[in-house]
Amino acid sequence: MSEQTIILITGANSGIGYATTQILTEHPNYHVIMGCRDQEKGEKALSQLQSTNPKGTISLIQLDVEDDTSIAKAVDTVTQKFNRLDVLISNAGTGAVHLSGRAKLQQIFSTNVIGAMLVTEAFIPLLLKSEKPYMIQVSSGLGSLALANDPSNISYAVSYDEYRMSKAALDMMTIQMHKRLQGQVRVFAFCPGLVRSNLRGTDEASVTVNGTAGDPLDSGRGILRIVVGERDEEAGGFVRHVGGSYPW
Repeated sequence: MSEQTIILITGANSGIGYATTQILTEHPNYHVIMGCRDQEKGEKALSQLQSTNPKGTISLIQLDVEDDTSIAKAVDTVTQKFNRLDVLISNAGTGAVHLSGRAKLQQIFSTNVIGAMLVTEAFIPLLLKSEKPYMIQVSSGLGSLALANDPSNISYAVSYDEYRMSKAALDMMTIQMHKRLQGQVRVFAFCPGLVRSNLRGTDEASVTVNGTAGDPLDSGRGILRIVVGERDEEAGGFVRHVGGSYPW
C-alpha cells in the first residue's frame, strides 16, 4: 500500500467527498483515506463504496475538523500507517442552513475556514514527505470577490452571504499557502460547480436546487485531473472543475 498515492479527503461520507472517493478509487494506484466526523456514517459510506469493488483501496479515519484532538489523532494515524500524505483534499464544509444570526456565522466559519486551516496546517509536515504533494481546497465560485461584484455574472444576485464570506476567506488562505509552499506543494482552490449536495438542506429541492444541480461525480473527475498532474501549470490558482479558472 505504501507504493500507492495516499489521499486524504475530509467530509468524505457524502456529497463531493464521497463522489471523489468513488472516482479516485477507480484507479488501482490510489489509496483514499475517508476523513469523516461521524464514525457511523463513515462506516456506512465505506461499506457502500467497497461493495462497488473499487480497483483502489479505501480506509476510514474519524476526523472532525472542528475538534483539535480529532485532528491530532488523525495526523498520528496517517503518520503511523503511511508516514506521508501525497494529496490533501480539504472538502468538509457546511451551509449551516438550520441556524441564523451569530450562531450561523460561527458554525460556517468554524467549519469552512478555521477547521480547513487547522487541518491543513496539521498535515503539511506529512505532505512535505511526499515526492509530489498536492493540496486542494474545495472552494466555490460564490467566494470570488470579482464575480460577486460583477452584475453581469449569474451569481451576482445569489445570497448565501455567510457562505460566500467563508469561501472568500478560504481562498485567501489558499493564496497564502501557495506563497508559503511554492516549489514544495502544488496548491489549488477548486470550484466543484453546482452539484447535488445536502449542504443547502436535505429536502429534494434543496439538494438538487430545484433540479438544476449537476452530478458530484463530475466534481470528482475534476479533482482527478489535478491529482494526475494535468493541471500542474495552474497551481496557485482558483480552478474550475470543467477547466479554466475564476478570478479571486
